[in-house]
Amino acid sequence: MKSRRTFLHDTAAVGAGMMLSRAQMVHAASVPGYVDRLVNADGKYAAAPLPFAYDALEPAIDARTVELHYNFHHKPAAAAANKAEEALAKARETNDFALVKFHTKELAFQLSSHILHTIYWTSISGKGGEPKGDLAKAIDTNFGSYEKFRTQLMAATIATEASGWGVVGYLPATGKLMILQCENHQKLTAWGIQPILVLDVFEHAYYLKYQNRRNEYVNQLFSIINWDNAAMRLQAAMPSRATV
Repeated sequence: MKSRRTFLHDTAAVGAGMMLSRAQMVHAASVPGYVDRLVNADGKYAAAPLPFAYDALEPAIDARTVELHYNFHHKPAAAAANKAEEALAKARETNDFALVKFHTKELAFQLSSHILHTIYWTSISGKGGEPKGDLAKAIDTNFGSYEKFRTQLMAATIATEASGWGVVGYLPATGKLMILQCENHQKLTAWGIQPILVLDVFEHAYYLKYQNRRNEYVNQLFSIINWDNAAMRLQAAMPSRATV
């Protein structure tokens, strides 16, 4: 059995750890944009500290649920995305792509989970009510009214097949606000990606000429890629840099 001194020491350590954890949460919440950080200082995927204490969402969501959700679902997703990237890096080094399909799919699934969870924590840390300002105007423009928007969002979220998400998103290409469903976390991509180059490998893109010889088709595509366009898309996607 532990001595009284050891017990008090351990209890103090646990209490200090809890205070430090909460202090880290408070500090993190005070840093603008911290919730959008998907990687740590080493460039590895990592879940940012929650912007609230575990019990902050009660009674809507209990503290234990938040604790388990964050520590045993969100954090492991970030770790698994790192593992998938490491496996792909090893495949490149060894030129062994036997498991490329598995690792690529795993990266898409786990990274999308990390991205969506990062957004989720800020989506549920408000005080309810109704949207205001420009968001309210956008909702009225795209859905007719807040009530219609709310009804559709609830219906879509509830009706999402199997595991997934209800999503409100803005499409820059059209200027539209949209309500979507997401099954699992992905559809083999990472949410928010801005493509700079795409190669269509649906069979309808090559079957008449190449039949089942997809490798030949892709090889030929490299003779017609517009790299200047890809470079411009990359520049547009990157944050603007101040010039000296």
